[in-house]
Amino acid sequence: MSYPRRMPLYPFLRPLIFALDAERAHRLTVAALKRLPPGLPPETDAVLATQVAGIDFPNPIGVAAGFDKDGEVWRQMLGFGFGFVEMGTLTPRPQAGNPKPRLFRLAEDRAVINSMGFNNQGFDAAEARLAARRSALAQLDFKFSGRKSRRFGINIGANKDSVDRIADYVEGVRRFRQRAAYLAINISSPNTPGLRALQDEEALRELLAAIGEARFDTKLDGRLPRIFLKVAPDLAPADVDGIAKAAIDHHVDALIVANTTVSRPPLRSRFAGESGGLSGQPLKALALERLRDVRRATGGALPLIAAGGIASGADAYERISAGASLVQLYTALVYEGPGLARRINGELKALLRRDGFARLDEAVGTAPL
Repeated sequence: MSYPRRMPLYPFLRPLIFALDAERAHRLTVAALKRLPPGLPPETDAVLATQVAGIDFPNPIGVAAGFDKDGEVWRQMLGFGFGFVEMGTLTPRPQAGNPKPRLFRLAEDRAVINSMGFNNQGFDAAEARLAARRSALAQLDFKFSGRKSRRFGINIGANKDSVDRIADYVEGVRRFRQRAAYLAINISSPNTPGLRALQDEEALRELLAAIGEARFDTKLDGRLPRIFLKVAPDLAPADVDGIAKAAIDHHVDALIVANTTVSRPPLRSRFAGESGGLSGQPLKALALERLRDVRRATGGALPLIAAGGIASGADAYERISAGASLVQLYTALVYEGPGLARRINGELKALLRRDGFARLDEAVGTAPL
């Protein structure tokens, strides 16, 4: 079902939610969402619908990884008007993550700092959960290059104590290649020591070559999984160029720009000094700048997905004009609530029409570099 549009309750609930520790509030939110019936994807909108890597999306607004770590409520999130949901990050073995407290709301800055550390139940639990819901998933299928798939992606990471992180990613590709519309390779979290070193061009090429072997292994099945690569906003221009070349050479299907930042622009909150990745409004300018850099480096050869500081239709439109075909959000949900997707889609549609675009893809990359 698509959840009915009622008077927004979130502004009244938010003070109660914010009175709780941030991580506890998130756990309670997921628990509450699990009590809702599965949501149906929104109807395809002729103006907002788009296709990326052969995948049809009814609108470009998605839930970023981190919200639904273990794939428990992605179907419910579709009912709030999101075009797609990215579950995860999942690691091969279950992982408790970093010590608590590790999630902080910076309300004055409309931001969040997290040092979660890929806490999740692992591949086995996620695979079992998806298999158990196979009959329900079939009702949500949509076309994927002539075949059927689901309106969600799976974000894959490596265990903190892994002796072979490349093998972790390869296992994820092999395990979930038939389970999702796309697989997002997360090498950009700042909360797993050394993980971002995989963004160095030589290391990245080694990783993508290994993933390619699993991806194109015809002995597994006939389906070619779509591979997206998620990169950090804290990249130097030379890093961006190297990542772009490696991604193109190894047939990555799209780049997600970007993850959280370890930089600290001026912040007002008392939590400003906490370690971890910063997301939300303070990330907006940096994420937009990096998107432009990646667009310039790829020359339009790869679809781009924007994340970081997106909270309105104007924000989404700015990223689309800068080269993104899809956008993702998470932190804005903390401050705006579940009605955000429908609001952004409505605002975005009005902006496209204002500027004479009949379809979203006509606006992609129209802003000058």
